[in-house]
Amino acid sequence: MAKSAQKKSRRLGVWLFGAHGGLATTLVVGTRAIARGLAAPHGLVTASPHGEGIAWQPLEHIVFGGHEIRDGDYAADAAEIDARTGSLPEALRRALAKDLGAADKNVVRGVMPNAGATIDSLAEAPRGRRSARRTRTLAQMVAQVQQDLRTFQRRNRLDGVVCVNLTSTEPPLPDHPCHHTLAAFERAIANDEQAAVRPSAIYAYAAATLGLPFVHFTPSNSALLPAIREAFAASRTPWMGCDGKSGETLVKSALAPMFRIRNLRVLSWQGYNILGDRDGRVLAHRDNKQAKVASKDALLPSILGYPLHTHVGIDYVPSLHDLKTAWDFVHFEGFLGFKMSLQFTWQGCDAILAAPLVLDLVRFADLAQRRGESGPLLHLACYFKQPFGTSEHDLHRQWQLLAAYLERTAAPVAKAPRTGPARAPRSTKARRGR
Repeated sequence: MAKSAQKKSRRLGVWLFGAHGGLATTLVVGTRAIARGLAAPHGLVTASPHGEGIAWQPLEHIVFGGHEIRDGDYAADAAEIDARTGSLPEALRRALAKDLGAADKNVVRGVMPNAGATIDSLAEAPRGRRSARRTRTLAQMVAQVQQDLRTFQRRNRLDGVVCVNLTSTEPPLPDHPCHHTLAAFERAIANDEQAAVRPSAIYAYAAATLGLPFVHFTPSNSALLPAIREAFAASRTPWMGCDGKSGETLVKSALAPMFRIRNLRVLSWQGYNILGDRDGRVLAHRDNKQAKVASKDALLPSILGYPLHTHVGIDYVPSLHDLKTAWDFVHFEGFLGFKMSLQFTWQGCDAILAAPLVLDLVRFADLAQRRGESGPLLHLACYFKQPFGTSEHDLHRQWQLLAAYLERTAAPVAKAPRTGPARAPRSTKARRGR
């Protein structure tokens, strides 16, 4: 009986980089609401019949924490989101007040090396206090992030921690020699080469050195550099990314195979997205938008097998807040060369669409580590616009990969969970700096 109780009470930490963003806030509220029986687990593959027979981490034993560059608290953030979108009602926020307060205690100040002007501007918190300290070296930042993760695990008596990158999309990071090998990257950290590093690289590297599974949910190209992937390989840690597929691109990846299967030649596929809130504000900047557009534009030629005119426009419309609208126009050629078109409009709440994906990925990452899996988790390609390790973008074929994994895994997990962070892959000056 004692053994059974111990198994049921296993505690998993979820560390959110970008802990007070709209997606992170919706994730925390939603997870606690489902755990307390106040909401249904809609959108969760892990809570569907496909996930039956697998030892998923119980939601009631998930503990949230994270890094954030702005001042805030979950109750206020959730109230602000609800005022704009109506997605997090007051009755739910009141019922979860203690849960949200507990999560607040685990949120600490994030790092901001070379984040770009747009993200820098977000760090000045609306409640009037100055935010991130910008005088620390890269080695000090790495050491601090590592210590924050260790402290989170120790104070909350966690059996494991999964890290998730939900930070704002960074400007593309130009190629640098230190990006290609772990040794070169660690020298750059020790030499404080801040121009070669962005915040997501620091976060991912810290997770890798501690052997903590990492989910890269944004399109930023700095988080999973070859050097950092080498660090994950050295610590035998599961990771996945990048750029969560939750809206318009999800529809594209389901529709495009239809044209290929029926041998209808797509001539042009033009998309247009409008959105508000901080995500829209960040993506309104040309440099930050670049990574997002590249992520969206890469999908169609891969699925269809030939070049075509394809472009996605993204504009910031403040009044929309998190209620994103996407319009797509598909121009295609059929029998006898006759040209036709398909148009569709996708309207949804970004955070509501994305939150269950993140929660699924957390559970998959935790399961993978308990099963001794490592490296990029290829069976999770259907969750990402640019999945690492595979060029397959067809949603139906991606789902087959996931379905096969679920079928193989539908049995009790025999491997005991790791009880502490993995040993760092290498001893570096970065990890010694304070």
